[in-house]
Amino acid sequence: MANAKTLNAENLAALGAPRLASLLIDVSTGDATIKRRLRLELAGAAGGEAAAQAVSKRLTTLQKARGFLDAAQIRTLSVDLTAQHRAIVDVIAKTDAREALDLLWRFIALLKPLSTRADDRSDRLGAVFAVALADLPILAAAAKIDPDALSGQLIGVLRDNTFGEFDGLVLRLADVLGAEGLVALKTRLSAELAVTPVVESGKAHRGIGYGSEGWIHAEDIEARGRERALRSALKEVAEAQGDVDAYIAQFDERARRQPTLGADIARRLLGAGRAEDALAVLDAVETGRHAQSPYVCQEARAEVLAALGRTDQVRDLRWAWFLESLDPRHLRAHLKMLADFDDVEAEHRAIAHALSFSSARTALGFLTAWPDLEAASRLILARHEELNGDYFDELGPAADMLETRYPLAATLLRRAMIDFALDHTRPKRYPHAARHLAACAELAPRIADFAGHPSHDAYQAGLAATHARKPAFWACVRDLI
Repeated sequence: MANAKTLNAENLAALGAPRLASLLIDVSTGDATIKRRLRLELAGAAGGEAAAQAVSKRLTTLQKARGFLDAAQIRTLSVDLTAQHRAIVDVIAKTDAREALDLLWRFIALLKPLSTRADDRSDRLGAVFAVALADLPILAAAAKIDPDALSGQLIGVLRDNTFGEFDGLVLRLADVLGAEGLVALKTRLSAELAVTPVVESGKAHRGIGYGSEGWIHAEDIEARGRERALRSALKEVAEAQGDVDAYIAQFDERARRQPTLGADIARRLLGAGRAEDALAVLDAVETGRHAQSPYVCQEARAEVLAALGRTDQVRDLRWAWFLESLDPRHLRAHLKMLADFDDVEAEHRAIAHALSFSSARTALGFLTAWPDLEAASRLILARHEELNGDYFDELGPAADMLETRYPLAATLLRRAMIDFALDHTRPKRYPHAARHLAACAELAPRIADFAGHPSHDAYQAGLAATHARKPAFWACVRDLI
């Protein structure tokens, strides 16, 4: 039998409605949040119209509110906003979907003013509005609103999307807008974009910084933010319409030459069956000072060339890209394109190339990722002096991988990290260096031949002589004994 004293819905219901009502009055005394919730529940019980009036009144209050919101206030507000949102969706929408949609638009419009008033590091408010945005297409469909009217409601939010809060909203509503609504929205967005704000030089402006072209004014930032918001929305319209050229038109020529965007545009053109145009875009991509294109562009080029039937060229490029970068992704893709047994020979050539690669660090990364730990051990034994112990996030995992079968190679990696920490006096790394030294001590009995390197005892004696005046490190060592 359940404990009658346990606080749960069943036991509370057993108290009876009169007693619960009295308790709620007591609990709500002095607590505005609970009072608002109770009034909202009463309004909802009275019907959708009463609930709509209550929600509308609360939204107006929140819109007019000023002042910074601290963490405690944000928690309280998020509970309040959730209640308002649920009233719109669960109560009002059941009797008047259009009224609910209007209220939800007003609710969503609160996101920006509230964000400017709150330091919402926990993203509580963001989570509430994310749920509301997900409900928007559902309510818009239920309201059966005219597509042109819906585009008019949407433009009001999009023009103020300066921080990207509503990115993706057009795509969310694309099905509800339909072809007619998307055309109407595109027309409105284009008209808004054509009206470029002009900052008059004779007026006093809010200087917020100084750049290479002189003072940066808040008005300029706002104008650029507005343009970004409108172009972002136009990109989404183009994407929803499947209009690749309209999508591309939202970027200037310089932007199109950036690797990530260039690859994105190339893939969109490829999806539209325009492989030659895609290849031209990739040819124009800026690679800056790098000797090779970024991986994202290389992958896009491989896809485009494959679509054009240039399989041999893709295979040769994969190999060339691997030789330049030691990127295992290129090698795997290259080997898959080779005939049986040819791939084994190519892999041997790849390992040999890695062992003589200009950067020992890059080579070690490839050999441990491939993986070929025997080759990695050979690389370390031959080129350990080239490995920089500063890269502990790379050498540490490599040492962990190698220590079972190749204890000397693992030891040399750990010594590199120890030496860096002590030679460069990095006290924050001393505890890690001490653990590496302890690991070297455990590996030492398994090393039959140190291949000309100092034994563990000799190495530690050398540390004691060279770094005797680093008591913080030796204290860490003693703590592990």
